[in-house]
Amino acid sequence: MKRRAFITAATAAGLGAVGGLGYVSHTRGVAHYEDAVGRIWRHGESAGSDAAALRELVRYATLAPSSHNTQCWRFRLEERRVSIAPDYGRRCPVVDPDDHHLFVSLGCAAENLVQAGRAMGLRAEPEFVPGAGETVHIALKPAAVERTPLFEAIPRRQSTRTEFDARPLALDELKLLEAAGTGKGVLVQLLTEARAMEEVLGFVVEGNTAQMRDPAFVRELKHWIRFNGGEAARLGDGLFSGASGNPSVPGWFGRLMFDAFFKEQAENDKYARHVRSAAGIAVFVSEVDDKAHWIKAGRCFQRFALQATAMGVRTAHLNQPVELVSLRPAFARFLGITGGRPDLVIRFGRGPEMPRSLRRPLESVLL
Repeated sequence: MKRRAFITAATAAGLGAVGGLGYVSHTRGVAHYEDAVGRIWRHGESAGSDAAALRELVRYATLAPSSHNTQCWRFRLEERRVSIAPDYGRRCPVVDPDDHHLFVSLGCAAENLVQAGRAMGLRAEPEFVPGAGETVHIALKPAAVERTPLFEAIPRRQSTRTEFDARPLALDELKLLEAAGTGKGVLVQLLTEARAMEEVLGFVVEGNTAQMRDPAFVRELKHWIRFNGGEAARLGDGLFSGASGNPSVPGWFGRLMFDAFFKEQAENDKYARHVRSAAGIAVFVSEVDDKAHWIKAGRCFQRFALQATAMGVRTAHLNQPVELVSLRPAFARFLGITGGRPDLVIRFGRGPEMPRSLRRPLESVLL
């Protein structure tokens, strides 16, 4: 949306309720949101028991990103083991019809758990078990306590949906990001030249245009948007509109304005600003196009995002070129990929911190 137009429309409509009960409701919503941010995005205290330690590991795991912040995972706690299973009730069938992003999200959660485990004196060893369960089993073994920069970055990482400052990163910073984002069966390509980034932008715009013209895609995205802090705090999931720099408005009004201002050209212009303000674009590529490698790609991306956060660098997704089946082969050819699958497209650079999306209570994700 064009933020100025959105604010003007909101003012014209009065959000007339910004007096009386409407003002009280808005104020309470802001307070509930800020309280939730403080409770969720933090480091924990030392766990007093094995059971408490496992719950704390899961809490860190849930701070990982997921498509539309659906939090499409369930966790089972066992002795010396945590298992992560897909929650198909929270999948996004339009933007993610083959559940690729869902399994990438499981990998992101697993990597957070690995990093948190090291800080708690546990070596976590994820193993994906395909088949009916399609579960990531993570065995936990005693190890030396190690609080790494990646662990310290977990509560500060966010998907930053705004413009960056366009400053290039130093060569040693790029090497750190490349090392963090590379793993067995997954590589990351870092594109920092303006010409290559413009070519990626062309794929982003083509993909975004196709998605914006798909009513089912728009309905699905709208379903996961939370238009004010109170709504975000009450549901604990979805994309908080404030995280994109949009004003907080009543849900009914936000949904009305979404239909009025969520337009193809405005979104394409926004992505052009986002790409041109980035220091570079990272593309994660898995050697084999299967769920085991999608999970590995999620782990590699999460390490990349945590390393970036530790360096004061922001990240955000530009996944349109890999989400459309019709566009993905051409994008792969542009990258020089002859096998496997391009999994994720991520812009990175330095920029401001934005308001945060939230997470559901642990009880909602424990089996």
